[in-house]
Amino acid sequence: MECALELIDLAATGTNRDYQVLVAVRDDKVVGYVCYGPTPMTDGCYDLYWIASSPAVRGQGVGAALVSAMEGDIRRRKGRLIRVETSAMEAYGPTRGFYAGMQYREESRFRDFYKVGEDLIILAKRL
Repeated sequence: MECALELIDLAATGTNRDYQVLVAVRDDKVVGYVCYGPTPMTDGCYDLYWIASSPAVRGQGVGAALVSAMEGDIRRRKGRLIRVETSAMEAYGPTRGFYAGMQYREESRFRDFYKVGEDLIILAKRL
């Protein structure tokens, strides 16, 4: 959580162009955000660092709208690939299902990455 807040703080200051943040607002309240940026030392690759939505709006399309807006922005920036890292833990099943629905596909799996028995999954979408 600390890392996510740090990225948002950097983006909010406007001094760091490496991180972009899009925010979803409903009834004057923030209900979600996505943080992303160009992957260093690549040509046209981007990382989706964090996406979150309020439990009150889950399943209402907020996350999908944020990802779609992010993809549109990356296309305008001539991006060609978006990468997402997630966990293979069962608790992340709904998260992986969300990304699958947004056409992100598993590109690789790093076994025992987070700890023994907990793999890192790298998902990607080509634009």
